This record gives sequence, C-alpha cells and structure tokens, in this order.
Amino acid sequence: MRATEGDQLVQHGRVVGQHDKVGEIVEVMGQEGNPPYRVRFEDGHEGVCSPGPDTEIRHRTPQH
Repeated sequence: MRATEGDQLVQHGRVVGQHDKVGEIVEVMGQEGNPPYRVRFEDGHEGVCSPGPDTEIRHRTPQH
C-alpha cells in the first residue's frame, strides 16, 4: 500500500451500520509512500495509522 500527502485513507466499517471513517493523509512517515501515515480525519482528530485489510487509499487526482 503506497500513498502520498493529500490522498484519502478510508477505514471501512467492520460491522453492519458502522460508517466508513475518512481522513486525509497529511504526512507519509514510511519510505517510498509506505505506512505509517499521519491522518487528519473529518472530525479534526489526527492520528498515526498503519492501515489494515479493511482500509483503502484513494489517490487524489491531479488538477489541470
């Protein structure tokens, strides 16, 4: 799993009715885009994440 600053990290809900948790990657702490990542979530909380199998990276699209 590789990411760059500005990409979104999405942690999918693990049980029925649990919403996905979406955050912006504000710092890539590993080498060559690898985890861990510092993530700022929609509620303003920041944390360091090492994504698991229930997580996806949504790469930002280049602006023209």
